[in-house]
Amino acid sequence: MPTLLFDLDGTMLNSDPIHIQVYKELWASRGMDLTDEGYMRDMHGRLNVDIYADFLPDEPDPQGLSDWKEAQFRDRLPRPYPAMPGVTALVKEAVANDWPRAIVTNAMRLNAEAMLDAIGLRQYFDVIVIGEECPRGKPDPYPYIEAMRQLGVSPSSAIAFEDSPSGMRAARASGAYSVGIRSALDDETLRQAGAFETLQDFTDPALPAILARLTGALI
Repeated sequence: MPTLLFDLDGTMLNSDPIHIQVYKELWASRGMDLTDEGYMRDMHGRLNVDIYADFLPDEPDPQGLSDWKEAQFRDRLPRPYPAMPGVTALVKEAVANDWPRAIVTNAMRLNAEAMLDAIGLRQYFDVIVIGEECPRGKPDPYPYIEAMRQLGVSPSSAIAFEDSPSGMRAARASGAYSVGIRSALDDETLRQAGAFETLQDFTDPALPAILARLTGALI
């Protein structure tokens, strides 16, 4: 049965600017500078605790710091917030056709719920797999494999939409057909991370051909 698997940050909504600003303030409080390019290169799509292990190895409470950082994100997330162009129509098409669907994200659960509520799509997802609640988060494929297990589907029937290198590597390694969303990164970067194809957003004219795989043979 055809299945749609969605990352959240940068895939279903362009939330990266909020994360970048919070991280810039956090880094400044530690006497460090952070550029947009540095965020995209070193942090984009990764678990906070993994980032802190690399850049704040002496942080006494990395989980507490992660909770603070994500609370800052939620406080700054406007409600409502614009969804990625075309994603609402795609989700509703999936609902109308009874296609299984799941959220697979490294965002913490409170953030995932807040983002889905902000873009008005929470009611359409029963399965939400959170990276930090899994034994391993992205770039490990475990979260995608777990989503497919909960949905009772095989990788051969799944399309995964991702926007970050870590997420793309996870999706590709899970066996799902991996599609990159070019919200922040270009086609070449996403393909190098494992994307079979890329879209500007969910209104991209290439999307119908990708969705046609749902009713035909997937590779």
